[in-house]
Amino acid sequence: MWGDNGAGQCGLSGLSSVPNPTPVALMEPESSSAQVVSVLELACGERHTLALSLQREVWAWGGGCQPCLNAAASPVWRPRKVEQLAGRRVLQVACGATHSLALVRCFGPGDTQRPPVDKCSQCNQLLYTMTDKEDHVIISDGHCCPLGVEPTEDDPPTPALKTSPSEPVLTSHISASEPPGVTSSDSAHTEDSGKEGFLANEGEEPSSAVSRAKNSPYPDERAVKEYLRRLSDNTQADAKTATGGRQALLPSAGLASSTLNNLASCASAVGERVASTYEALSFKKMMNFYLPSRPPGSEGGAEVGDLTADRVRQEDSVQTKKSCSTGDIHEEEAEGLRRRLSLPGLLSQVSPRLLRRAGRSKVRAVALTPVVGAVPEAKEVLPSLQTEVWSWGSGEHGQLGHGDCSDQLQPLCIKSLNNKEVVRVVAGAHHSLALTAQCQVFSWGRNHCGQLGHMEKPSTVPRLTKMSEGIRVWDASAGERHSLLLADGDCIQPIIYYSGQQMREGEEEEEEAVAQGGEEEERRVGGYTQQPVLLPFCMNLGYVSNVCAGGGRCMALSDRNVMGLIASLHELASTERKFYCKLCNIKSQVIRPLLELESLSSALGQTTIGVLQTLAGQFGGLCHLTGQHSASLTSNLRRCRGLQGLLILNHHDIFLDSYSDYCSAVGNFQVMGGFQSLAKPLLDAFGKSPELLQRLSECSEENAAVPDLMVALFYLPFHHVQEYGRLLLKLATCFEVNSEDYRKLQDSCSKFEALSLQLKRRRKEAEYTFHFWKSFPGKMTDSLRKPQRRLICESSNKTLTLQNAGRFSVNWFILFNDALVHAQFSSHHIFPLATLWVEPIPEDDSSLHGLKVITPEETLTLLASSPSEKSKWLRAINQAVDQALSGTAQKSEPPISRTAAYTFYKEGRLKEATYEGGWVSGKPHGSGVLKWPDGRIYTGTFKNGLEDGFGEFLAPNKPLNKNDCYQGHWKDGKMHGPGTYRYASGEVYDGSFQDGVRHGHGMLRSGKLNTSSPSVFIGQWLQDKKTGYGVFDDITKGEKFMGMWQDHLRQGTGVVVTQFGLYYEGAFKDNKMAGTGVLVSEDDTTYEGDFSDDWTLSGKGVLTLANGDYLEGSFSGEWGSGLKVTGSYFKPHLFDSGKDKTRAVKLGRLCVSAEEKWQAVFQECWSQLGCEAPERGEHLKAWENIAVALTSHRQHIRDSPGLLSRSHSKTLEGLEVVPQHEGPITMERYDLIRVYLLNACDTPLHPLGQLVETLVAVYRMTYVGVGANRRLLPLAVTEIKSYLSRIFQIVRFLFPDLPEEGVQIPEPASNIQMKREPSAADAPLESPRPGLVVSSWTLLLPVLLPRLYPPLFTLYALEKEKEDDVYWECVLRLNKQPDLALLAFLGVQQKFWPISPSIPETGDKPLVVSTTKDACFASAVETLQQISTTFTPTDKLQVIQLTFEEITQVVQSLLKQDFLWSMDELFPVFLYVVLRARIRNLGSEVSLMEDLMDPSVQHGELGIMFTTLKACYYQIQHEKIT
Repeated sequence: MWGDNGAGQCGLSGLSSVPNPTPVALMEPESSSAQVVSVLELACGERHTLALSLQREVWAWGGGCQPCLNAAASPVWRPRKVEQLAGRRVLQVACGATHSLALVRCFGPGDTQRPPVDKCSQCNQLLYTMTDKEDHVIISDGHCCPLGVEPTEDDPPTPALKTSPSEPVLTSHISASEPPGVTSSDSAHTEDSGKEGFLANEGEEPSSAVSRAKNSPYPDERAVKEYLRRLSDNTQADAKTATGGRQALLPSAGLASSTLNNLASCASAVGERVASTYEALSFKKMMNFYLPSRPPGSEGGAEVGDLTADRVRQEDSVQTKKSCSTGDIHEEEAEGLRRRLSLPGLLSQVSPRLLRRAGRSKVRAVALTPVVGAVPEAKEVLPSLQTEVWSWGSGEHGQLGHGDCSDQLQPLCIKSLNNKEVVRVVAGAHHSLALTAQCQVFSWGRNHCGQLGHMEKPSTVPRLTKMSEGIRVWDASAGERHSLLLADGDCIQPIIYYSGQQMREGEEEEEEAVAQGGEEEERRVGGYTQQPVLLPFCMNLGYVSNVCAGGGRCMALSDRNVMGLIASLHELASTERKFYCKLCNIKSQVIRPLLELESLSSALGQTTIGVLQTLAGQFGGLCHLTGQHSASLTSNLRRCRGLQGLLILNHHDIFLDSYSDYCSAVGNFQVMGGFQSLAKPLLDAFGKSPELLQRLSECSEENAAVPDLMVALFYLPFHHVQEYGRLLLKLATCFEVNSEDYRKLQDSCSKFEALSLQLKRRRKEAEYTFHFWKSFPGKMTDSLRKPQRRLICESSNKTLTLQNAGRFSVNWFILFNDALVHAQFSSHHIFPLATLWVEPIPEDDSSLHGLKVITPEETLTLLASSPSEKSKWLRAINQAVDQALSGTAQKSEPPISRTAAYTFYKEGRLKEATYEGGWVSGKPHGSGVLKWPDGRIYTGTFKNGLEDGFGEFLAPNKPLNKNDCYQGHWKDGKMHGPGTYRYASGEVYDGSFQDGVRHGHGMLRSGKLNTSSPSVFIGQWLQDKKTGYGVFDDITKGEKFMGMWQDHLRQGTGVVVTQFGLYYEGAFKDNKMAGTGVLVSEDDTTYEGDFSDDWTLSGKGVLTLANGDYLEGSFSGEWGSGLKVTGSYFKPHLFDSGKDKTRAVKLGRLCVSAEEKWQAVFQECWSQLGCEAPERGEHLKAWENIAVALTSHRQHIRDSPGLLSRSHSKTLEGLEVVPQHEGPITMERYDLIRVYLLNACDTPLHPLGQLVETLVAVYRMTYVGVGANRRLLPLAVTEIKSYLSRIFQIVRFLFPDLPEEGVQIPEPASNIQMKREPSAADAPLESPRPGLVVSSWTLLLPVLLPRLYPPLFTLYALEKEKEDDVYWECVLRLNKQPDLALLAFLGVQQKFWPISPSIPETGDKPLVVSTTKDACFASAVETLQQISTTFTPTDKLQVIQLTFEEITQVVQSLLKQDFLWSMDELFPVFLYVVLRARIRNLGSEVSLMEDLMDPSVQHGELGIMFTTLKACYYQIQHEKIT
């Protein structure tokens, strides 16, 4: 900066003037690092400077009446942020000689998140204060920082305007504690002091207002009344002040309170009239604070549109306002939606009289002007029209616009300019101008030379500058005593208007003398204008884009019109401004009065009223968008004058969408006959000769009907779209054809031209439809006429008839844009186009030109009158269907497969059901949702109109008020395949379905919660009944049944075990134990004989006691409650002790054989492979079914991610490669088959994996819980062997060349070891070569046994409990011995005694330590302990083999030579290792290995090693220490 710096206005200290340009930096004070603020705009006054930062914050420095600036103490040369505007988005700043202006954007949705600034950053005092009066509260935002403002003592007090001799003069003292004049934001202006106050939400009832207050964080009515009561008890002595004197400052009041109290005292002196006005004003302001119009989330109250309409309706000219003692006060416009101040929760009081007035209701209207947030400022790319003007500084001449001549030390909003769409502010020396988007100029301030453009008084509030009609001002500037206005005239070229002092030659020297004189002297020096005058020479200046005024001078910036570009830009901007003014006139002069007519609702009806309101809203939105665009084009002319700022070029989609939506709204209103219905209301509003409508609609037709004028008026914006295309094309001619700019302009031009053609077509469609409804029968019109519905074609001239129709029948086909209607006499049926298919019928000799129309429930054959009519209707229907589906009719034929919604109407299972989803040729196909009126819902896949595939079904159970829910597979509209059914009663069935009922294998849990179910059944179902083998766990009784069922009853052989250790096997009949059976109790007491009921003996039998004695005879009675016996008692060992006559009852003879169990589970697996029965099918077909199952499951998982883990997904990918399943089986292929089976059984998506998963579930269900009974061990073992054989049968079906069980695989001549994996798992297969023998044990047991191990091993542990206890006692006793003592006791030869766990390298034996323990053969002991961590007998045998190898290595290192064991030498050493290994359940491990060992290894080397372990187990039990 450079120039005068007397008040620090150049931002430098210590200099009175700055001769050379010097940089000035704006620094953020609160940031830790010195951060420079980027500046967007500057403005200079006489003694101060303003800067607008890139963050849209205002900075100020220099002297004068500026916020935060202390000009008297010392010049403020450091730029400071204007805190009062912090958090707001400032668009522009301007400086007068001693005052400042800021154009601020209203708060929108994006600004509400900013934290409210409630404290001054300088002095940390509240920015908002409250003063209690007798019957109201004054809320003030008049804070002025004492650290930055310190006026001089010789400043004279500024007298307020005195309007009558009886009024006291309000003196305004400028002090650190008292701002001058009426500075409160509440000093708004009331229209008439006699008018009563009203709420911002005028449309609300009092109850609505009160309820809304309760939703707000501020005091409700009850709190206000309570505060009133308490306040009335206190004295208000400190409120009394001397009239006209300096008022004492209340300690609790804020900085602005004293001045407001002055105002209140003045009101009391003047009388009730002024007091009531101010009271109403204060109450209204307070209610604005505490009753926000529409807080987020609040309910009730008026709609936003109603409030906006009220606000629009109250926009009266400011010039008609009257004044009161403190200057011009006019009633503030309703602006509850736009309240800026973010006040703390101050408690307020309200006059009861005013509370009664608050309930006055106003007439509601429809929204015309988009409110803040309603239109999102066109996606933030268009300039905002929701603005406010804020002013501060010296107000001596009224240049601040607040209705008084008081100085203002903080920014204050000029309320009268709210909602005026101000887009630019200009400050002269002592006057101000505001330019609106509607090209109007508001001016206020000093007017001694007519610089305001009018001669009306007072000039302390903004008033309209008087311009000739049709003159649209779009730029302005102000000098010391004049104003310069740049405007649109009749032609494209801008014209300039001048207002203010007229300078003649030779009078410049007199200006200095004039400055010392009064206003009359100034006027004598030079003439002045009473309104703006046209400068005649402006036409010679060319295309002026900017005007500037300063002091007594004027300046204009003119552009050279290169290639006609500047002229084209000016024409585009001028056309847009003219169009916006036209739309605003239509809105204010036609639409608003129309919506306020009382006869409107009765003339139009409810539906059409809604359409009209939508149309008015769309018109308001289009008008707002046009205003934003015109402001943007004007700004572009002032700044860059290029294509970069043309929003119509870069964001044309906003315009295209807005015009398209508006076109739909106009067409809808026209179709409903709205314009004709408006004839009478319009007659009431505009009379019989509506010249206004004629002029606004630009209709050239004379004596046109009022409805026709309204049609022309509302279709007026359509012509502007064509104008856009013309102007863009004109712009394009200014550029080279190959340039990028030309391409963009041409592209946008073509889009607007295409839109123009589309709008014309849609207008014709609307007119065609309207005329059709006029001729259509009245009853059908009411039901068929819809706002969005357009007519395409109809067959009233018999061009299309129904085949085989009756002779006297009437069939009228009407094609709309959303449906095909078939009308017959007084009835009609509607076929929605989204679910309509049409195809031509091939013409045969009969020469019938037929069309086949397919709908979800009907198929019609239509006959056209000629081939051309057939083609016409076929094309029309197809285009209409495509339009209904995609929104654009681009294809000749719509897709056969589509997505749509439809409600069925014909009788049947789908009557009144609604389907939404995929369709193919009139039938639901693909994914969809089907809903019945009674609450049933199916969500899933369809095929040929029926539920097919995976789906979920909900069926309400009204008695229980819950839903039945099924999730699973469907086929031909019925539940079919695996699924889960959750009944409302709490039962859950998980299993197979067939033809809608439970059929196959399934599990039923009964009970509310699965974890506490009273019973669980798992087994076979037949036609919804338990039939076949199943396991029933009755948790309530503590019993588990494993046997045969028929029709829900236990029938046949079965086994029952109880939680008390009872075991029964035998016959069942009609759900009871009836027939021959065996019953064994926990203490081994056994009964074998006849039963008649559950646990009831009846008939012959034998009762064997635990000691071997037995009773033989006839029994009757219930077990455990006293038996009646008739028979003989035998004691076998009494005399013949040498002979063993113990009666050992063999269990397992009267139960279901293992092969008969779970047949349904295996049958389902065979079915998935495509076989009706085991091995009845083709194995190639089976592989195809496997591939299909994996693919479909993968698709299901892709639709529902998260169902399968990552490892399972990788396994699934590996299974997609089908292994070689034909050809001779070699060792390599055998190994590949083993790996494939491991992977297949690892995922439930493979049929084999699903089989294994089900078998594991049923096995655990059988042998866990009550089923953990030691007498079930033989059944559990045979069941596993049965699984192996039956799964091996499936494997051999998939791999037909796989030999039978036990057949040896031919071994290749060489390279066997290279092809085999050198892994530990193959090690046991090398010695006896078990891998060369085909075995289900080696193929399938590694898959099955780890999953079944927990319940199986529990049974072994129960069976071997006594033996293991004896063994474990011996192990603990013998392990107390040191190594040497134990080796000696076991008879191990001394040459096998290792003394140390590791042999030293020197070879010398260390000294024998008698106390050494757990050191000998430690590695062999650790190896043998791993037997408990393995599952299969093969793995356990491998552990034993490794243990022997470890022992051999230790002995060989001791003897330093090869060594061959003999059993006599080996057994004691191995016995020592077994003892030291301390294996807890060794008996169970040995029994498991013995029962499930591969038969092919029983007689080899591994068999001998196992026999050695078994011998050690028995030896330890009988070992005794002497």
